[in-house]
Amino acid sequence: MPEDADVALDRILAGVADAHPDRVNGWIRNEPGQWGFFAGQAVLAVRELIGRSLEEPERRYVWHRMWLVLQSRRADLETWHT
Repeated sequence: MPEDADVALDRILAGVADAHPDRVNGWIRNEPGQWGFFAGQAVLAVRELIGRSLEEPERRYVWHRMWLVLQSRRADLETWHT
């Protein structure tokens, strides 16, 4: 994917995280089910945007980018508390 597409995708996925702050905190605390929730919500958000189901490589890429968004949230929280 081109870099601009990554930025646009990350904005969409950041919106997914923003809509569920309690689940982000649960993911940071390693609560069961939180990653699955975000993986599913990320795919749904992208599928709605592009108007079709994602193919396996696309799904994996969306999961990867969602993971990076969540990792960034964790890093921001750790920076805030130090």
